[in-house]
Amino acid sequence: MKRTDEFPMVLHARGITGAGGGPEKTIANSPRFLSQFGYRCVCAYMHPPGDPGFDLFLKKAQQAGTDIIELLDRKPLDFALIRQYVQLCKMHQVDIWHAHDYKTDVLGLLVRRFWPMKLVTTVHGWVQITPRTKIYYAIDRRILRFYQHVIAVSDDLHDECLQYGVKKQRLTLIRNAIDTLQFRPSEGKDQRQSLFAVPEESFVIGAVGRLSPEKGFDVLIHCVDQLVRRGRNVHLLIAGEGPERETLRSQIESLGLQNSITLLGQISEMIPLFSSLDTFVLSSYREGLPNVVLEAMAMKVPVVSTRVAGIPHLITDEQSGLLIDAGSVEQLTRALERVLDSPELRESMASNGRQVIEREFDFANRMRRVVGIYDKVLGRNDNAVGASVCVASRGE
Repeated sequence: MKRTDEFPMVLHARGITGAGGGPEKTIANSPRFLSQFGYRCVCAYMHPPGDPGFDLFLKKAQQAGTDIIELLDRKPLDFALIRQYVQLCKMHQVDIWHAHDYKTDVLGLLVRRFWPMKLVTTVHGWVQITPRTKIYYAIDRRILRFYQHVIAVSDDLHDECLQYGVKKQRLTLIRNAIDTLQFRPSEGKDQRQSLFAVPEESFVIGAVGRLSPEKGFDVLIHCVDQLVRRGRNVHLLIAGEGPERETLRSQIESLGLQNSITLLGQISEMIPLFSSLDTFVLSSYREGLPNVVLEAMAMKVPVVSTRVAGIPHLITDEQSGLLIDAGSVEQLTRALERVLDSPELRESMASNGRQVIEREFDFANRMRRVVGIYDKVLGRNDNAVGASVCVASRGE
């Protein structure tokens, strides 16, 4: 039987491989913000046994002040996970199950059979397309309608959820956001030589993400090849790990770009990387609303991005960044040459980008909206909601 003498408990559930991606930043930051609004929170993650990248995620979560409960995910349908999640829900007296991917969407429905709780999910995007995930995504889209509330992180995902049968009153668009106090403009680029072995006089381009086909890193590498052939002194830093690492490494070697492109692997500290960049590029074919673009803009790094998913709602072309079509080496090369040649353009995009983040994508404002959804699904009365707001305003 649930206790009624404590603040409501939210369990964030997610499965990842390696160090995860953008959603991990949102989840790891949630507990310290939720406590300000009178909610308790626990984060329970599934991951494959022996996954070395998970330790890096744990380190990032600890830096954010968040403890992670680990659950081993041994196979596509692991019934032991149901039992373990039920035990966790009972132990922590969970009021709200907040899922973050297709597998935890399914698990939430199953666990609720054994423990009474409300179901909330965030749709971060269905981007890694393989024969297996096509099936998983199809199942996920069909079961979203059974959740008390669905949060979509971008306009296109919001529209897709409506198409898949999610009722409008149970669906809310809440775009990703970041802590603008943590990600703020750097004073200089003094560390990039020592940290990343980049020549001091080079124009440094950065990219971050899972090394997988949908990220379009092969297009970005071809673009750098074009710039180098035209005599441009550029250096590309790509941070991330994934199945395409060897393919990308071979591409770099075949083009003779070993001195112009560095595959950094997974890095634990993003701020020194952003501080070292002259511009940031998102070359993806598919995305939700990537946190790395928000972080770059918050740190006043000018951004060039493909015109995908929620990006056009974030970036106004020619003002807070430059937008190009996905897959176009020509457009990306032309955009980067413009950024290279115009310090004034870089400065205006950087300044406008920071203003956009401060105005529309601050993490504290995002969490206020999430708490409003929690209050709604729990049916908390006005006094309870007001008490949450008062706790937040007092910083307790």
